Amino acid sequence: MSSYIVVVPCKPTFFILILETTDYQMNNIDWITCKDFTIERAMNQIEEYISTWELHSSWLHNLVFLQEKDLDFCTQYHYRVQWSIPTRRQPIPKATACVYFIIEISKIKPQTLPVEVCYLVESNQLLHR
Repeated sequence: MSSYIVVVPCKPTFFILILETTDYQMNNIDWITCKDFTIERAMNQIEEYISTWELHSSWLHNLVFLQEKDLDFCTQYHYRVQWSIPTRRQPIPKATACVYFIIEISKIKPQTLPVEVCYLVESNQLLHR
């Protein structure tokens, strides 16, 4: 059995997640095509995608659209999912963890292809595709 530790720095503390896996399989969804893209549909798809993550039910999240960036060969749409564990004693948590999603719509590839999706975990430089 392999195991690894993920440390997510947050102010004023750190969240430490210990993950143990045997044959871990990455879950994915069928992403919408470029021609069918809307900001709202992408938000629904991000919700669908993060629902495949195995997290404890005490973790709650909030998804927001941040901005649209028009680049030479694509248009990028940026979203933030902010995670926290609110409690009755502290409904507004002092610590949170964020995951940033970027959805790219190509200007040169066929519009029948799926959107390109990547995400970054807060303060981590590894880009997941």
